[in-house]
Amino acid sequence: MHRVAVIPGDGIGPEVVEQARRVLDVVTERCGVSLDFEEFDLGAAHYLETGEVISDETIGRLEGKDAILLGALGDPRVRPGVLEKGILLRLRFHFDEYVNLRPVTLYDGIPSALAGDSRAVNMRFVRENTEDFYVGLGGRTTQRSSEEELLLKRTAYEAKFDVGIELEGSEELAYQIGVITRGGARRVMDYAFSLARSKGVDLVTSVDKANVLTEMYGLWREEVLAASTKYGIDVEFQYVDAVALHMVRAPARFKLLVTPNLFGDILTDLGAALQGGLGFAPSGNINPEGVSMFEPVHGSAPDIAGLGLANPVGAVLSSALMLDTLGYEEAADAIEQATRAVLGDGKHRTPDTGGTTSTTQMGDAIVARLRETG
Repeated sequence: MHRVAVIPGDGIGPEVVEQARRVLDVVTERCGVSLDFEEFDLGAAHYLETGEVISDETIGRLEGKDAILLGALGDPRVRPGVLEKGILLRLRFHFDEYVNLRPVTLYDGIPSALAGDSRAVNMRFVRENTEDFYVGLGGRTTQRSSEEELLLKRTAYEAKFDVGIELEGSEELAYQIGVITRGGARRVMDYAFSLARSKGVDLVTSVDKANVLTEMYGLWREEVLAASTKYGIDVEFQYVDAVALHMVRAPARFKLLVTPNLFGDILTDLGAALQGGLGFAPSGNINPEGVSMFEPVHGSAPDIAGLGLANPVGAVLSSALMLDTLGYEEAADAIEQATRAVLGDGKHRTPDTGGTTSTTQMGDAIVARLRETG
């Protein structure tokens, strides 16, 4: 029995989560998987009613779960960042979800931005999720002389930066600090190379910009090489700009890529565009020893909420990613294959790809396919 928290969230979140839950109900029964769901009313409605984003008591309840399934967060009635930082980022950092896992797969029946694309494209991005330039350390100054103390707190370590700036010749200066620790790099490499071994991948691509950001990504490369030796899997080093080029020109060459936080964020959205749009993109924020959170990559899209226009595939595939991470590979594969079959028959395309299939109808089709092959 695994305990799963469900946060439908805002906008189209409840609609796509509903379809993911329907698919999970069928596949878990078929594969003998036991999941215990509890829904949490977090998001804009809760915040506007109570003034509370997420309480410590709720965090404590979530600590007792094995996974979180999230729909989407964000509402035009709430200032941008309040919900996203207050819930999404807080959960990522509280549970130390140091891996962001993003598969990129091209499906038959779905238009792609690639001309003459190959449906053999099936890559996994393992993105470091807690360090790099996303640590939130930075500032601005207009003074000739200024000092500031910046504190970085993580589960495993703390770091303090004393920043002194002498400014001449410009009216204002802004700066941002990027951080990579050896322990932070090592653990994401262990995850990436272990995943490569379990999926039969014989070459891992490491993404960086070590020719410019030599200190940060020099340390990164040292841990990549150590992991390559440890796991006996070959590695290639690619600069982020070259990876972006090859993702468009020859995406099938990549199987598993391990990336720092910033570059992974950018490249995975490019990957989503190649596979037909954000509506098809699943993701997992993973701590292999703790609570992991799974969500479709798309936002809350409040302009189409309640209209049945949302594409639920990203949420459905996020639920498959959750099952795979929890160790239910057969159930995860059943969802993947059913989704691939439904998309491939050419009869089911949601409005984001020029079709007329509604959110519920897409869920119906995947559920029906699962039952047919059960």
